Amino acid sequence: KPLGLLCFLQLFDAVSCLAKENTRLLVLGRKHMLVNSSNWKREIMKEMQNKADFFFAENISEDDAFLLYATLQSGKHCKFVTRDFLRDHKACLSDSLTRHLFRKWQRGHQIAFSPSVEGKHINFLHPFRYDCVVQTTGDTWHVPYKDAFEEKYSYRVPRKWLCLQQE
Repeated sequence: KPLGLLCFLQLFDAVSCLAKENTRLLVLGRKHMLVNSSNWKREIMKEMQNKADFFFAENISEDDAFLLYATLQSGKHCKFVTRDFLRDHKACLSDSLTRHLFRKWQRGHQIAFSPSVEGKHINFLHPFRYDCVVQTTGDTWHVPYKDAFEEKYSYRVPRKWLCLQQE
């Protein structure tokens, strides 16, 4: 499938899947998505618009700013889904503390996704409700870890924890 059509079908699958959870959805896109083409199908767009609210920015716009604003404005429980790692935005932040706070906020609000191996559905990886850093209580330490090396993105956190207790 052409890349544009593949993205469109993944968007359709994501909206359909998330709409089943009875969550309010806002899809941020660009105006070219409204034009019927080989990549964007008008009838499927209408079906998606019945399941979610849409905001269409200009085709040349930087839509990440809309995404961040909409997420922040929607409240602390709002989550967002994007394949973007938002590295450009982190790089623009003036100091390491602000970048750290942004990454922490991102880990708590970004839902990661990937198509299944067979391409039949989308797998969502929801953020944790706790911060993925070393946790201590008294003489017990909980350390997040990964079994194998993989490139780490700021929104992906280890799913395994090592529990250490001092004797």
